[in-house]
Amino acid sequence: MSLDPFSEYYAELLDGTYDCVDRIVVNAYFQLAQRGGGFRVWWRRLFGGDDKLDTTHLMRMAGRFSRRVHGWAKKKGITLIHCKRGERKHELAETYLPQDPKRQSIFLVLVSRAPAPVWEVERFGKGGLDVKRKSPMPYVNHYSFHIFDREWGHVTVRMSGHPPFGAQILLNGHEYVASQARAKGIDFTKEGNCFTEVSDYAALAEIADTLRQPGAMGRLSQVCRRWVFSCLRLALDVSQIRKSGFEYSFSVHQVEYSRNLIFNKGREMEQVFSGVIDRTRGLLDVRTVKTLFGYKHRPHWKWGKNKKKPRFEMVLERPEYGLSIFKIHFRKQSLKIYTKGERVLRIEAVSHNTKDLGCGRVLEKFPLIVSRLEKMVERFLEVLRCVDTTWLSDELLEQFPRPTLFGKSRVAGIDLNQPRIQAVVNSVVALSAIDGGFRVSELASKVGEILGGAYTVRQASYDLKKLRAKGLAVRRSRSRRYETPGWAVRSMAALMALRDKVIKPLLAGAGKRKRGRRPRNQAPVDACYEALQKEMQNLFECLRIAA
Repeated sequence: MSLDPFSEYYAELLDGTYDCVDRIVVNAYFQLAQRGGGFRVWWRRLFGGDDKLDTTHLMRMAGRFSRRVHGWAKKKGITLIHCKRGERKHELAETYLPQDPKRQSIFLVLVSRAPAPVWEVERFGKGGLDVKRKSPMPYVNHYSFHIFDREWGHVTVRMSGHPPFGAQILLNGHEYVASQARAKGIDFTKEGNCFTEVSDYAALAEIADTLRQPGAMGRLSQVCRRWVFSCLRLALDVSQIRKSGFEYSFSVHQVEYSRNLIFNKGREMEQVFSGVIDRTRGLLDVRTVKTLFGYKHRPHWKWGKNKKKPRFEMVLERPEYGLSIFKIHFRKQSLKIYTKGERVLRIEAVSHNTKDLGCGRVLEKFPLIVSRLEKMVERFLEVLRCVDTTWLSDELLEQFPRPTLFGKSRVAGIDLNQPRIQAVVNSVVALSAIDGGFRVSELASKVGEILGGAYTVRQASYDLKKLRAKGLAVRRSRSRRYETPGWAVRSMAALMALRDKVIKPLLAGAGKRKRGRRPRNQAPVDACYEALQKEMQNLFECLRIAA
């Protein structure tokens, strides 16, 4: 793993880093039965004809599956709970996790209602029938089988009770890494979904990297097939599965990928993170920073030679400190940076629907999907570092207002005194965090939000052309997307910071003397503003400028 500019800058404060695939959601579906004709073919294989193909028999099959699940759970002594709407099922399941790490079995079944595609049959004429999906999708019972797997830890198979028994498999990469680290004798402390103390960070990072390699697809396929067919046997007998040729196909629906920076001290991490939030949230158009408030003090101790070794287990407990989440959404992806555990700073890329990545969703594409998410994390950290440490060349201020030749056409300069241009520059900086670039329509939408009025795609195209003429935006080859180089992000962020946080506040307060007592606890920024305003007043008096 190569260090990004953000991690490299704070490397002296880090104990170690590791990248890991977090939550993985895999869709399991019977390809043949996804259309009405294919479902009818499968039914003929199963029952030998269309005589029993009607809505009543389909509902009976769903009822039979429900009775089998309840009877099997009672016979095996497995807890089965009917969940209420809005109940946090995964948190409930964690209280039932088996203590023996060598045990491999289903330990809990949760039943809940959710919308799902359900087939219905309409008969007409002399033997004619029409197999179609109910619209809108009805709410039906889903059975969540919570499993403890020796290799993957806590695995969940969520299966619909109606044929053709579509399912989702939920896995967690951190639990896979923990299981492999335990097998190799690596000591660690794991709080929730995070490693907070590790005896060998390099070895742990090596294990985590295996989920990004081509071989990860095979491991995923094995665990998915092993457990989804174990659950399917409650709906169809083994002979029925073979007779009808029932076979699941798998596609990746959601993936989370994180880069974890483990700091030497929790207090240093909090200072770094708080500073980054304060300096960058305005430029990156982060509307809200969610904070979960806990106790005031964050632990700052570090495991050393004379300290007790970390526990060889997972610790489930509530944090005793504030948790802030810095989140950016775009399309069906999210980027987050937040504190985790005592001294871990996590940067996370989430794909809520992998279709939006444009690289395919079948299970064989899993390494490519993870690679895309890794690039998203690295681009986000690069932009975060550029915005956090802005830079401005001497010539750029003079070149901005001047007209430029772009190709054979003459393009007007950039006047930052115009609100529309300010909104465009702010939007381009905010959209620069997107790996893969942004479209003109997305720029128009973002500028329209800032201006609070009508802003067309044609106007966005014209304004973007001005930035392209200055080299501040570049069109990607064979694409309609645009991206901003790192130096351009730094320059535009510096210009906006200079205008909004230096020139405007100083000019606004240059002729106003503050009255009353000075505050007892004054922020360093306020002290700097006060000193500069005093000097500005002296300068205005020397230059005979009325302030």
